This record gives sequence, C-alpha cells and structure tokens, in this order.
Amino acid sequence: MQAILENLRSGEITTCEVPAPELRPGGILVRTAFSAISAGTERAHREQAEKSLIGKAMARPDLVRQVIDYAKKQGIRSAYERVQTRLNTFSPLGYSCAGTVLAVGDGASEFQPGDHVACAGGGYANHCEINFVPRNLAVRVPEQVSLESACLTTIGAIAMQGLRQSGATFGETVAVIGAGLVGVLTIQLAKAAGCRVIAIDLDSGRVQRSLSMGADLGLCNASNHIPEAVSEYTQYGADVAIITAATPSNEPIEMAAKILRDRGRIVIVGDVGLGVSRNNVYSKELSIVLSRSYGPGRYDPLYEEEGVDYPVGYVRWTEKRNMEAFVALLASGALNVAPLIQCRYSVQEGNRAYAELKSSGAYTVLIEYPSTSFATTVSTASFSPVAKKVAPKETINIGCIGAGSFAQNVIFPAVRGAMGAVLRSVATGSGVATETALRAFGFAKAQTPSDLIQDPENDAVFVLSRHDSHARYVVGALSHHKPVFVEKPLAILDEELEEIRCAAEASREQGCAPFVMVGFNRRFAPLTRELCSFFHGRKEPMMVHVRVNAGFLPLNHWTQKKQEGGRVLGELCHFIDWARFVVGAPIQIVNAKALPDVSRYNRDNVTVTLSFEDGSLANLIYVANGDKTVPKEYMEVFCQGRVARLNDFRSLELSHEGKTRTIKSSFEKGHQREIELTLAAMRQGTECPIPFEEVMEVSRATLAVVASIESGEPVNLEKQKEALQQRCSARQS
Repeated sequence: MQAILENLRSGEITTCEVPAPELRPGGILVRTAFSAISAGTERAHREQAEKSLIGKAMARPDLVRQVIDYAKKQGIRSAYERVQTRLNTFSPLGYSCAGTVLAVGDGASEFQPGDHVACAGGGYANHCEINFVPRNLAVRVPEQVSLESACLTTIGAIAMQGLRQSGATFGETVAVIGAGLVGVLTIQLAKAAGCRVIAIDLDSGRVQRSLSMGADLGLCNASNHIPEAVSEYTQYGADVAIITAATPSNEPIEMAAKILRDRGRIVIVGDVGLGVSRNNVYSKELSIVLSRSYGPGRYDPLYEEEGVDYPVGYVRWTEKRNMEAFVALLASGALNVAPLIQCRYSVQEGNRAYAELKSSGAYTVLIEYPSTSFATTVSTASFSPVAKKVAPKETINIGCIGAGSFAQNVIFPAVRGAMGAVLRSVATGSGVATETALRAFGFAKAQTPSDLIQDPENDAVFVLSRHDSHARYVVGALSHHKPVFVEKPLAILDEELEEIRCAAEASREQGCAPFVMVGFNRRFAPLTRELCSFFHGRKEPMMVHVRVNAGFLPLNHWTQKKQEGGRVLGELCHFIDWARFVVGAPIQIVNAKALPDVSRYNRDNVTVTLSFEDGSLANLIYVANGDKTVPKEYMEVFCQGRVARLNDFRSLELSHEGKTRTIKSSFEKGHQREIELTLAAMRQGTECPIPFEEVMEVSRATLAVVASIESGEPVNLEKQKEALQQRCSARQS
C-alpha cells in the first residue's frame, strides 16, 4: 500500500510503498478514500519538523532534558546512538480520514465489511491507503454523506468539543477568534446551536468568507477597534470567546478578555500563548477553560486502544459520540463543508499537497486514494504448516517482525554486524515503520508478518514486536520449521505457552528439533560468566538475592496494559532466568507477593522466592517505588564461604578468604554475545543457546509469579504444567 511518511531528521515528506497493517482484535481495517490535512495542527507540526536540529532542540527543551538524563545513566555514546536512531525514523502523518471497512477484528462487531466509516487518531487515521483503526476511533457514515465530507469528521469533533466546553446556549453570542478550518466549523456549529456568532481573524479574506459560512459579524483584528465593535453589536460584550487561532502570541487571549462581558467564558482550542493580564481577567471574573482535542477519551489508552467506553449516563459526549454527532449534522444538512474543500491531491503527490497548504492558505487539502475492491486486500496472521528441515548454511537470511526502538538500537545493529547473517526482510503490525528499517539498516524488502514467516527465502525469524503478538508468531515460525528468536516474554498466557509446546512437539514429530531462543541476555553478560566461574564446582546450595530498582512507569504506559502482560511478564522474567542460569538447577516452587497499591502501581512492587531442585533459594525484589538515582540492578550470591556482588553490570566484587577482587565492565549486559551465539546456532543447525525446556521452564515460572500474586499461594511448576496440559486436552476434545 502507499503511505505518506515524514523523515524526522530532515522533515522531508515522501510517498512510500509499505506493507498493509495487520487486523488486530478490537478494531477494523479501513481502505481509505480521503484523508484531510489540517491547516492548523499539521501545518504547525510541519513548521516544527522543518527546523534545524538546533531549532528542534530549542523548541522541545523537555526532550533535551530526557536525552541528558539518559546520557547520565547509559553514557554519552548510547544517548547519541539513541537520538540518531530516532532522527532517522520515518513517521506517518495525518489523523482524520474516511473510507470503507475491509475486515473486522474480534470485539468490533458493530462494524461490517463494506461499511463507510470516518476515522480519527494520530497513528491510526493516517495518510495511508489502508489503516488499522480501533473501534472507539471510528464511526459509521450514512449513505447521504460523502466520504469526501466525512474525512473532516475528526476536525469537526475538535470544533464540537470546544463549543461544548464553552457551555454556550441558545441566544448567546459566541466570538470565534481564528477563522481557519476549526474556526469556521465552530462558527457553523454555534449557528446550528442557535447562537449569534462573531468571527475575528487577522486575514480580512477569511473574515469575509466566514460571513458566507454563517457568521453574523466579521471583524479583522488588524484593527484597533474590535472591543468597541463587539460592545456596540452585543451591548454587554460577548458571552463566550472560543480561541481557534494557532500562534505563540498572547494576543488572542488578551483580545478575548477585552471583548467578553462580565463573567464571560474563554475556551482555548488552538495552540496559543496563555499569558493574560490579570486585571483584564480579574475585573470581569472571567473563566478560562482548555478544550482537549476531540473530547473525553482522548489520550486514554483504555478508551482509544482497548475499546473501553465510558457510561453514557456519566460521560454523555465522548470523542466517538462527538464524531457521531458531527456526521449526523452533515447528514441533516445543518453543516456544509463543501466550500472548505478547495484542493485535492493523489496520495502519490503527498509532498505537493503539504506545499500547497503552506503556500495557498487553503482551509484544508484532501489526499485522495485509488478506489480498489475492498475484498482484495486483507492481512491475516494464519500460518499453514509446511515440512522443512533446517540445514547448515554459510549465510542465513533473517526476517524481523517489529521495528521499534529496542529493535533499532540493539537487535538490528547486532545482527547486521554478525558474521554470516543478512537482514533480508522486515515486517511491522502497522506496516509504515518498515520504511525506517529499510533505509537505515538495509533490509531487502518489507512484508506483512504472515508473509514474512511463510516466505521460504527467510531462513530464520526474529520476533521483536509487542508482547501480545509473540506467541502467535513463534507458533507460526515453528509450524514452518524455522528457528525463531523472540524478545521476552515468550508468552503472556498459560494457554499460549501450551500452544508453543504443542507446535514444538509437532515439529519434533516431523524430524526437526524446535529452535526457540528468548532474549534473556543477562545470562550472556561477561560479568555473569565471571560470577559463575567463581562458584564453579560448588557442592552446596546457593543463596541468591536480586534487587531491581526498575523505576516508576505510569499505568497508561504500553507495558502496563493488561493485554501486554505487565512488567512482571515483560521484565521480571529476565531476573528469573538469570537466577536459573547462575544456580544451574530447575525451579520447583514459585512464591510471590506484591504491594497492594494498584491505583499508582500495577503490581510492579514484587518480591519472589524461587526454590530450586538442588535446595538453592533465590529472592527477587522488583520495585517501582524507588529513587532513580540508585542503580537499577544489584545481585548478591552466597555459597560455600564465597560472596559475589554484581553492581548494575558495571562491576563485580568477588570475596573469598577475607580478600575481595573487583572486575570492571563497560555496562555490557550480554546482548551482543546473545545474538552472536543465536545466529551461529541458527546458521549451523545446532542446538539453541538456551535449551528449549529451560526456556519453557523460565516462562512457566514467570507466569507462576502472576498466579501466585493473584492466589496468595505458592505455585509448584510441575503440577502447574500437568494441570495446564490436562486443561488444554479437555478443551480440544
């Protein structure tokens, strides 16, 4: 499919051919007919993107501080590489479009293939030929509304939310400061609500056009007589001022304060300066309210991404219900957006479309997409098993699913630098992120995840996507007898782990040993190897203590989401594996507790006790309530008169017979060695660097931590394994 992408370093806009997105639960695939470029939001974004690196830094001091903090923790070189990777990213543009439903995921049954829909949201309603859109960011469009008009629905919802925030009622006077696209839509909505409307803008041409769009009075604020003109027109001053202008200046809000009546209301929709003279506001006891985008639900991942609606009795107008109301007004004829649609460009002309918006002063520019039968393009994640044995190779072609920051900063460079490995193919859930990987890392082609796994030219699969997708991609790779490397966790549900075990057994039955490597890198760190050598030949059980000062993550962070498994499955698994490797014996019992505060922490203040087959014990403390100045990872091991202390993988202290030896390291956590060993084993057709049963054991132990926290009881891994197999067998029968 074709997509309009922006290079974050140069600001250049390019139309690229990228794979279509996958259909996921809770949303729909939409073939776009039209998408709208917003003259306000997107033009402001483009001005930012076109600045030099110094200009970007000056405009975003908050991001500069983040880089400085990261450099203090991880080093200047690591921070530099991270910034360079980010700057080399190609990002999708757009947030308002309309089209036809191609396919419907589980949990989005209110839609059907063939429905016309209007879609919203940056990262979803992109300037792309096909988009995946969560259910709460899409609304059906009736037959009498053209998709051309419906593609302005998101922008209309922004205007509608601003008017709702004002509390304007029938007969009141509303002053709209800024007669651009959102401003003119606000004018029409206010008129439909029975208000008198005053349009104010610097551009006299737009003031005149706003009169034809329904404004009762138009004023050009190049004049110094606006307060007098408003006072003469209203007798008291305006009841409400809605600021839809976009400027860093404080002038719009100062203007609003001057033209309002006593106890009037100011609503800020546009990105304007918020400084206002206290006397102007205090003397009239004015109210100032900000309007946040499309309405309640905006920026709430539970609402937007997981489809959790707000009860209508408590939140009447969510962002989706605002979109539905806007579409209904289009259908009734109360709104007329046809005069606002002045320019159209094909998706191949994305760069020209943005240039037109910048030079012409148009309200909006529409991107038009080719009309193709909606039944022809649906990406699926089903995998048909094939019989294939892995033979040794001098060079191995790698297909990578996922191209996020970890993949770009750690995995891709490591694979590219390894002997005998070729980055051949890349796939992502959205499709658009593949362009960055193609250009920055030299992948030969971009594919959908299902095509990548089934492509016979891809010898091995690296799964680097979000956690909820790991298991199904691993099963797909195993069904094609391809070795697979998957970033932790291997699975986020017991049932998924059982599916992987069954796929591995099926592979064995066909004569191919399953190769499943999980990214448990810390066991491959140089200091871990030194520590294990220090205890080599021990004849007593070990006492292991691991403290992880993981740091606070808000509940809306993607790793905290229920469908992603949370931080226990996503990160604590590293330290279960590290303890398993150091002890060198199977885990038998898992006992875990978590602090009860779930309003701020998502059960990510956890203590875990692991009991091993040889009598060893490991105590793991994982906390989110610590201080970030304290190093993240600290391990202690006690055994047979010896003590080892590993400090954040920077130094290792080995104490024995009253003497302590210290070994320094350059903060190497084992990623490079992990990838080298994995690729060598894949290439040679030998056993995985971590045995399959050990990978499964650590994964079961990690899932057992969650189960133990929930039940308050310890979990026996062997009994857990047997119970799961019986449960799955009963369900299949």
